[in-house]
Amino acid sequence: MKAAGLALWLWSLLPSPALAALQDQFLYFPAKAELPELVAGGLRAWPSSQDFKGLLAEPTAPVRATAIVFHGNAGHAGHRRAYAAALAPQGVRVILAEYPGYGPRPGPLGEVSLVNDAEQVIAQAYRQYGAPLLVIGESLGAGVAAAASARQRDKTAGLMLITPWDTLQHVAGYHYPWLPVSWLLRDRYDSAANLASFTRPVLVVVAERDSIVPAQFGVALHKGLVAPRQLRVVPGAEHNDWFEHVDDAWWRDALRFLLVRSD
Repeated sequence: MKAAGLALWLWSLLPSPALAALQDQFLYFPAKAELPELVAGGLRAWPSSQDFKGLLAEPTAPVRATAIVFHGNAGHAGHRRAYAAALAPQGVRVILAEYPGYGPRPGPLGEVSLVNDAEQVIAQAYRQYGAPLLVIGESLGAGVAAAASARQRDKTAGLMLITPWDTLQHVAGYHYPWLPVSWLLRDRYDSAANLASFTRPVLVVVAERDSIVPAQFGVALHKGLVAPRQLRVVPGAEHNDWFEHVDDAWWRDALRFLLVRSD
């Protein structure tokens, strides 16, 4: 039996719950934390401590927009304070959204759970703060943000996708070419398909030296968009250090593009 056929046969012996658990071990790396550990340094529970869905940072300049940040697959929302530090001085209210199963939040992992919750977060933020509402997603969060924003496109003024992929299957196939990933993956995060008819401005940010989600997958996503689009390559950056390669001027330019129809 050829190696690929043998691998497929071995995977077929695993029950569906075992396959789901195996996928989750590769894809999700949640860190648990109690709420008091997170609400510090100007961040407070949003929308409340009793119904916690993220951390809120109010801007230090007059409010011109609200941004929801969906983080990557590791850690928790409290680890993403740098977004608040970068955006609050630009007049942007920041919600660092937390996923079910991460930080202090209960709930199952998985695409259905995370995307459904993100859609509710966008709708709730829009009800509370109104327009313009920006959605930002990084890595796994880009897949979550793309799917949720597509469902809530009437509430989304602009979308920033940082170190994104076109489809998770392509990234998995790149890293594990010997595995039948198309059959193994339960969660697809097909951002290309989800954004096929999305028409709000989309800023795609790729890290030039990204070894986790190589830039080619973000470039492919950008090429397939029908929305007003912009591609930004962060020179010399890896997947996890791109933030160190951008400055206040970079963020100002990014917001100018995303809010061009809202200002």
